[in-house]
Amino acid sequence: FSDLRTDPWPLVYSPLPVILVFTSYLFIVALGPSCMRQRQQLELRALLLTYNLAMVALSSYMFYEFLVTSVLANYSYLCQPVDYSQSELGMRMARVCWWFFFSKVIELLDTVFLILRKKQEQVTFLHVYHHGSMLFNWWSGVKYVPGGQAFFVGMLNSFVHIFMYGYYALASLGPQMHQHLWWKRYLTILQLCQFVAIAAHSSYNLFTECPFPDGFNTAVFLYILSLLALFLRFYYQTYVRGKR
Repeated sequence: FSDLRTDPWPLVYSPLPVILVFTSYLFIVALGPSCMRQRQQLELRALLLTYNLAMVALSSYMFYEFLVTSVLANYSYLCQPVDYSQSELGMRMARVCWWFFFSKVIELLDTVFLILRKKQEQVTFLHVYHHGSMLFNWWSGVKYVPGGQAFFVGMLNSFVHIFMYGYYALASLGPQMHQHLWWKRYLTILQLCQFVAIAAHSSYNLFTECPFPDGFNTAVFLYILSLLALFLRFYYQTYVRGKR
């Protein structure tokens, strides 16, 4: 059953808005490069800097909210059911889960900017799969289980995105910043560690008695395994085989 607290919130009440957003996204991915073929690539330097710094701020806010709310509510990292009450902390956790879901809608702009800058080689299967699937994953999370075990995924991902969008903000300043971006490889390692931690966190509850839906833990575990495999492949191709 859907959560009566979050059900009427923007983009949550029905899957249709999210499906329309995703369909529009796929159209941009499919048709955008051909539309840009005869056009000059856009620099978008000021826009990219503003966007990436805004995403750093949003990610910092979400990480803070996930962390502080979970501490105040005495959340367990091993087994945490969803607080479906109208309590202050229960609603605070539900709200930050919604903001995390909405951030996945905003992050679709990552792809739009790549296409406008004619960086089509960066719009890989991994890129599109990750952006599109997170949209649906967190829509279902906010609609059915806004909080509980899911808080750990949002908190960890928000933390990683502080550094990721910080990297993008520096990169948007131009080629003169490239010498300061030597830590890109370690950013990928941080993402891989995130996936391992989430896989361990979600799989643990599959073998214990915990009043959080096993279906969601199973879905998270399988999804994270797919991301782990794709990111490991990216890491190998970029930093191992690429260097050789």
